[in-house]
Amino acid sequence: MPGFMPAIYVFTVQKEDADGRNIGERSDAVLRTTMPAMTENKMPMPAVAAPIPNDLESFWMPFTPNRAFKRAPRLITRAKDMHYFTPEGRAVLDGTAGLWCTNAGHNRDPIVAAIKRQAEELDYAPAFQFAHPKSFELASRVAALAPGDLNRVFFCNSGSEAVDTALKMALAYHNVRGEAARTRLIGRERGYHGVGFGGISVGGIVANRKLFGTLLAGVDHLPTTYSREHQAFTKGEPDWGGHLADELERIVALHDASTIAAVIVEPMAGSTGVLPPPKGYLQKLRAICDRHGILLIFDEVITGFGRLGYAFAAERYGVIPDLITFAKGITSGAVPMGGVITRDGIYETFMRGPEHVPELFHGYTYSAHPLACAAGLATLDLYRDENLFERAKTLEPRWADAAMTLKGLPGVLDIRTLGLTAGIDLAPRPGAPGLRGYETMERAFRDESLMVRIAGDTIELMPPLIVSEAQIGEIFDKVGRVIKAAA
Repeated sequence: MPGFMPAIYVFTVQKEDADGRNIGERSDAVLRTTMPAMTENKMPMPAVAAPIPNDLESFWMPFTPNRAFKRAPRLITRAKDMHYFTPEGRAVLDGTAGLWCTNAGHNRDPIVAAIKRQAEELDYAPAFQFAHPKSFELASRVAALAPGDLNRVFFCNSGSEAVDTALKMALAYHNVRGEAARTRLIGRERGYHGVGFGGISVGGIVANRKLFGTLLAGVDHLPTTYSREHQAFTKGEPDWGGHLADELERIVALHDASTIAAVIVEPMAGSTGVLPPPKGYLQKLRAICDRHGILLIFDEVITGFGRLGYAFAAERYGVIPDLITFAKGITSGAVPMGGVITRDGIYETFMRGPEHVPELFHGYTYSAHPLACAAGLATLDLYRDENLFERAKTLEPRWADAAMTLKGLPGVLDIRTLGLTAGIDLAPRPGAPGLRGYETMERAFRDESLMVRIAGDTIELMPPLIVSEAQIGEIFDKVGRVIKAAA
């Protein structure tokens, strides 16, 4: 919105010449720099003052209705532990762990200190053909948390990159083994696997797919595991729905196992509205994949690092997938990082051919970035020293009971809980799907100083794992008032 300039947002950049003299000019509203203007034929024009307005227009915000936001922005400028703070200093209780990521809370001193130390010592090191010690240390720590023989860790920078990395690994694995015909990937309806082309291809959220063409060829989808008719107001894993894993056998019969490389699922579908897995569902998927030589990928970008009371959901369910994707909680959101954990056999399959040639032609400029590794190590220390995974497991019954107090409020169609997560379905406004959810999110921020996440008309809650019992009560009291106000 042109002209919108909160007082706290003042440009402070200063331009200096070669001798260090200040040659910049700024005011509370505008930074002015002197630079030669160019004509179409590249001839320099006389120097002019070029104003750079401090407004909201330049930033195209992701997954945000930009026009509505810029009319009434929800700005946050700092955070600590369980709270965000607005430019005016108003504390906002974080009911969403940022974006499913600040599991250890905000701006924790050990993480901040580790990042500062690392920035002073080593700002960047390439992961292609070179490495720094903390990358190996963090990989070992992550592998130690994973179940079974999931011992090999490949680093990237986000959940989206982690998913595309895992899919490429699956395809390449079968190719290296001499089964190059295994190119088909199986996702699930209502699944979310990031926003890369691989991730939206196996993902099953319509709005994330419909504008981007045909996506990857040869992808099929399992049905969603959710049925309000059979599962409404369930705490934890629902009794109904385990049989839906058998749909994988139908897909195998349709395409033949010899063409299928991998199945990818979220142990708990998070971004679509918190859909816990039915009892026995993941175990059945594992058995079917084993029967047909298909790799099983757990997307644990959300469920990893304590969200369900364990380091990984694979441990909670006693199922060892072939690959696990992770991100978010690995650094408690402090520095972008993601990765893939693979079983030993997958890694070892690639370790062939001339030893001077890379075994997998894949990676990212910022793989195992030093600052991310430092943040990751400090975060894992916090999880261990404060027993945060166990704490989440202990708090799960209290959290579920508090969530279910909202049952019976106007427009509440369903409530689902698992670990320290909750999904609350609201009845949509006639002819305006998603509007009630949006109004609820806005009211929570402005009237109740609470941050919630929405997926259409579903309220999603997932606080940092440091949440207290009193704050659990506060979160659901505030949500209850917001739901009543939006009725």
